[in-house]
Formats: sequence, structure tokens, C-alpha cells
Amino acid sequence: MPDRADHVRPEGVAPRGAFRRRPSEQWLFSGIYGLVLASAMVAALDAGDEQADPGADALWVLITALASSAAHGYAHVIAQRASPDKAATTSRLRSVLAEWPLVAAVLPTLGILLAALAGWWAEATAADTALLFNTVALFGLGVWAARTAGHGWPSSCRAGGLDMLIGLVIIMVNALIH
Repeated sequence: MPDRADHVRPEGVAPRGAFRRRPSEQWLFSGIYGLVLASAMVAALDAGDEQADPGADALWVLITALASSAAHGYAHVIAQRASPDKAATTSRLRSVLAEWPLVAAVLPTLGILLAALAGWWAEATAADTALLFNTVALFGLGVWAARTAGHGWPSSCRAGGLDMLIGLVIIMVNALIH
């Protein structure tokens, strides 16, 4: 479809192609958060002059993702407690468990680091690969979100490019520090 401002997709009509399934806002939020978190952790743990330990790095990425996921979910629980309409305990548990996409988003980074632990490549190569993968994944999520919202390809690619900038900033800062 043309990417024109005067084109409005009728409500309930999904874009053509592979973007018919609409991701939930929570999934997109947590997925992007997890990718940025994994990139920041890899950049921080990238051993400049230290002894390389991709296994410990992978463990720290996982622990940080689990802690961040639990903290974000628990923040929702605290907010529910403070609201006048106190939801049932099961909805509080669901708030914590709904953060699983954050943890899922770091799994490719874990796999890349564990491949370095197995000796398939050096830790520095694994860190660079994880940063690149996460940056490309940020672009993909941005495009996917924009396409499912009904935007055309040009504006969806612009949205993906803006999301990708987060990953590029992390890569640039990592290069400046190391």
C-alpha cells in the first residue's frame, strides 16, 4: 500500500503479508526493553583488559533480565495495591509473569555468549555479534510494530531505524569506552 498521509486503513483491516498478527503492546515493550538491556549488559561486561569469561557474562545477562522482569512486574503489583480497585492475587501474579518477553528477548544474546563459552568464537567476537544482532532485532521490532499499526513500508522503516538508533548508541559508547 502507498505510504501516504491521506491513506487511512479501515478499522479492523490488517496489513497484507506476514504482518497480520498484531503483537501485544506488552510484548513489544518488554521485547525492546530486553534487547536494550541485553545490549547494555554485553557492552558493560565486554572484557576490555580483563580476563574473558563468557559463561559469567551469560549468567549476568540472565540474572539481570530475570531481576528486571521481576522488578517491573512487581512495580505493577505495587501500583495495583495502591489503586482503589484492588485486583485479585491471581492478577498480581499475572502482572509479574507477563514480563516473560523481557527474558525471552535476551535468549539470543545468551546463546551467542554460550557459543563463546563452548569455544566457537572469542568473547569479543560474541559481544560484537550480540550487539549487532540486538541492533538488527530492534530495527525488526520497530518495523513490525509500525506495519501492524497500519503504516506503509517507508514510515515503518523509519520507525525501525529510530529503534535501531538505541542499539547503535550502545555500540558507539562501547567502542569509546573500550
